[in-house]
Amino acid sequence: MAKEVHTQVTAEEIAHSFEDAAPVADVSDYAVEDWLTLAVFWLMTGCVFLQFFTRYVLNNSYAWTEEIATNCLIAVVFLGSVMCVRLSRHIQVDVLYHYLPASVARTLSTFVDIVRIGFFAYAVWLMWRYTQIVAEERMVTVDLPRNMVFYAVFVAFVLMLFRSVQVFIANMRRGYSVLERPEEFHKVED
Repeated sequence: MAKEVHTQVTAEEIAHSFEDAAPVADVSDYAVEDWLTLAVFWLMTGCVFLQFFTRYVLNNSYAWTEEIATNCLIAVVFLGSVMCVRLSRHIQVDVLYHYLPASVARTLSTFVDIVRIGFFAYAVWLMWRYTQIVAEERMVTVDLPRNMVFYAVFVAFVLMLFRSVQVFIANMRRGYSVLERPEEFHKVED
């Protein structure tokens, strides 16, 4: 085991470190779905806070906040999945690719990309059909159409399909995918 080395730092040095220039924020890596997910997340957070405040402080909770927060959570999960597709961050088993010949690994990786595109295309079709079936349903505590939630899921699946096609094209141009070379996709933040 390596011995740890600790450098002594004075309180004055720590205080002066706050005078350094703040690092520049780079938001160029974020896409539309990231910002949309963030907005829905904060809407959900506001509903949960309002539920907590009205229940425990005012002792008279609003019933609608739970339903809205639950529906926002559904939207956050599916919109967050769009981010995972774009960044190739969904759970995957890549250990097999280290033991396969390069040509077999490339073929298998391409097959996985095609299956993913097919899955999302099928999910888009299923969600479209489902939204048509439940088009007239209303939410329980708020007089809003329930299909708003299902349209958000539908849009998320459309975006996942679009992003999976983009990932497939990028993998074909690059000549490898995250399954074959995961180390190429790990970015170290400065």
